[in-house]
Amino acid sequence: MRPAIFLDRDGVITQNIEGSYVNTIADVSFIDGALGSLAELAKSNYAIVIVTNQAGVGKGYFSLEMAQAINAYVRESILNSGGRVDGLYLCPHTPEENCECRKPRPGMLLQAQRELNIDLSNSWMIGDALTDLQAGEAAGVKDTMLVLTGRGKQQAQEHNLQGVANLTEALRKILNHT
Repeated sequence: MRPAIFLDRDGVITQNIEGSYVNTIADVSFIDGALGSLAELAKSNYAIVIVTNQAGVGKGYFSLEMAQAINAYVRESILNSGGRVDGLYLCPHTPEENCECRKPRPGMLLQAQRELNIDLSNSWMIGDALTDLQAGEAAGVKDTMLVLTGRGKQQAQEHNLQGVANLTEALRKILNHT
């Protein structure tokens, strides 16, 4: 078993689109420093796993195929920048569907644990929303970290949470901690 760093996609690696969804490849814009930081993380023994809620699929704003194409583009961009992605999991459901995979539930993390032989007790969850942190806690990860990119700054204020500036700072803290 090996530890993992679980990452939310929109707001952590890629920019959120305020009031809308990243629903085409043309909408994908990487947060400054994210690709370089993921290339540095690739040198570690951590599994790198992206877990992303995509309710826009369930709401009919874009197809599951488009969501998968966006994920493939994100993965390819990370690989082309010297990074790696060991697993990429997507929940296409709306909150009203009450599924097990949608964060704050831990379904995607637990699926990754089974499929990738992950040691959750030595893993981390990085997200830009309280629901990301809750999913990590529910899965039993070692710790969670809120980034202040994406929705993070607003979430920190609304829920009285501490956060770090961005993915680069989060990964630096984790890698220096270990």
